[in-house]
Amino acid sequence: QVQLVESGGGLVQAGGSLRLSCAASGRTFSSSAMGWFRQAPGKEREFVATINWSGSSTAYADSVKGRFTISRDNAKSTVYLQMNSLKPEDTAVYYCAAGRSKYASLLRGAADFGSWGQGTQVTVSS
Repeated sequence: QVQLVESGGGLVQAGGSLRLSCAASGRTFSSSAMGWFRQAPGKEREFVATINWSGSSTAYADSVKGRFTISRDNAKSTVYLQMNSLKPEDTAVYYCAAGRSKYASLLRGAADFGSWGQGTQVTVSS
């Protein structure tokens, strides 16, 4: 099991940037695909981005493609989400998650992830 702690959320104006970090503990981080999800008030949790275990492949939701970048540093057991050109509709609680299976490729479904962080709030003002 991987324990995850997100940080880096906050309040930013539209057009601004934030970088979220997700620090992992546990021996399986470097073999786990990772993902970022978000949940806005009154809405279901939605997929944002995913990265495979080695960091060689990534995928994004259409709503963030070209603006967000997911990356990882296995030596630091940390996954990042760089968010640029933020919009008010990006306002949500952002969660990182670790995949259930070792050496999986890109994962997009919430059911594919077995460990979740507590979330960090991102608020984008217009």
